[in-house]
Amino acid sequence: MIKDNQKFFNRFHVVMDAGIIIIAYILAYYVRLESRIFPVDPLAGRLSWQIYMTPLIFIVPGYLILYAVFHLYTPKRVQGRRLEFSNIIKANSVGFLVFIMILYMIEIIDFSRQMIMIFYVFNILLETLGRNAIRYILHSMRERGFNLKHILLVGYSRAAEAYIDRINSNPQWGYIVRGILDDKVPAGTVYKGVKVIGRIDNLMIILPENRLDEIAITLSLTEYARLEEIVNMCEKSGVHTKFIPDYNHMIPTKPYTEDLLGLPIINIRNVPLTNTVNIVIKRIMDVIGAVCAIILFSPIMLFVAILIKATSPGPIIYSQERVGLHSKTFRMYKFRSMEVKEEKNGWTKKNDPRVTPIGKIIRKLSIDELPQLYNVLIGNMSLVGPRPERPFFVEKFREEIPRYMVKHQVRPGMTGWAQVKGYRGDTSIRKRIDCDLYYIENWSIGLDIKILFLTVFKGFINRNAY
Repeated sequence: MIKDNQKFFNRFHVVMDAGIIIIAYILAYYVRLESRIFPVDPLAGRLSWQIYMTPLIFIVPGYLILYAVFHLYTPKRVQGRRLEFSNIIKANSVGFLVFIMILYMIEIIDFSRQMIMIFYVFNILLETLGRNAIRYILHSMRERGFNLKHILLVGYSRAAEAYIDRINSNPQWGYIVRGILDDKVPAGTVYKGVKVIGRIDNLMIILPENRLDEIAITLSLTEYARLEEIVNMCEKSGVHTKFIPDYNHMIPTKPYTEDLLGLPIINIRNVPLTNTVNIVIKRIMDVIGAVCAIILFSPIMLFVAILIKATSPGPIIYSQERVGLHSKTFRMYKFRSMEVKEEKNGWTKKNDPRVTPIGKIIRKLSIDELPQLYNVLIGNMSLVGPRPERPFFVEKFREEIPRYMVKHQVRPGMTGWAQVKGYRGDTSIRKRIDCDLYYIENWSIGLDIKILFLTVFKGFINRNAY
């Protein structure tokens, strides 16, 4: 049994990362300037080895700070390979851009930009290989019974079952649940190989033996009156203690706390776009993006407008009432794709006779949505966000689907996480809301850029548009 080694691993990671950065940088220098793989650059060759190596004094600590900012020193038990690889790319991309920007600012034109690009690639590859090697070593150690974390659960609840489910699904974490203590569930009860071994008062006997790495308090809601007593017992023993609340169905994975003069306050939902700075940044991106898109797509919009006018009677632009930010209604604009008839409360169905021949094409390619760039300019909508619904559907879904109204805490968007995941038109509204909630709670500039990027490649063609 091994106690928590995270501090040691973090220090080891820092030293390893520093070494990898230096190795990747020197390799990049030799590959670009000393080998014959690339053509000789007479300008870059004028600088000496010492000048090229001097930036390492700033690069090494700078990159280590970036790695910390991008959560590359969190325990590997809670960070998967994909997330770690993504964070490595993000940290190196920021470092690369800052390096290039500094060179331009100090006007060093002889410094090889190609060498910096090679360093960028080498560093990402070596960091990924190094960290995966550590994962492999840790996994091998755990298979041999080393570096395991022995845990006791206090309280049988939905939280306890959910915790055991995740541990059983991820044996590479090295978690071993020794048992559960509970006053209401009889001893001997087993859940997926984990047995209830006694009552909560047995903690007084178990803790002094000091054979546990961690206590996880998983009390049910009805037993929270004992929480303070249990925490005090665990704290006296010196065993690391964590609390897994039995209300994860009410509170999302990323709640945030506030300190009100020493009083901790848990906010039910973390919405990054309630932050003023984030709101301003997103609004600037929307305005710039909308202006650029209008200029880029103006020939297409003009052509579509002429086709609509020439092939069916009625207006070119169609507006419809939708529910937006803070549940306020607004008029959302589209190219008219249907015959002018009385509006019905329902989605367009397959082979709907109201859809015009031109309408079928522009709906399939999402060209009918382009007038919403005007909605983005005036502030009714954003480029990225949950799609707005008509008031009829909002009233219907708010009663049927829990947390449906949370989507109205941010501006609706022309495209969104649900749309690039394929939930458009007549698809599962519950899955769409799950995607919207994920976007709302995890918003970042990077996520917006990712969604716009995915929209270009797979979001324009709407298979569910009729």
